[in-house]
Amino acid sequence: MEKWEPTKKLTKADGTIAYIWDNNLHNWDGPALIPEGNMRKREYYLYGIRKTEEQWKDARKDREGLPFYKKASVTGTSRY
Repeated sequence: MEKWEPTKKLTKADGTIAYIWDNNLHNWDGPALIPEGNMRKREYYLYGIRKTEEQWKDARKDREGLPFYKKASVTGTSRY
């Protein structure tokens, strides 16, 4: 299994916060760029591509993962 490099958080002296992954702005957990620490001007990026907040939320929602029927909590031979 291949290990992925984690996203790095960089902070400049002026308060700008940037999340970098593979030399691109990228963050699944929130805005990837916050200029001068101002949360009103935050910018969302995925793999270096700028997104609006709505596009970012849609992309985040569509991430791959376990389907609902393969939850770890559903075990055994219980019947409904």
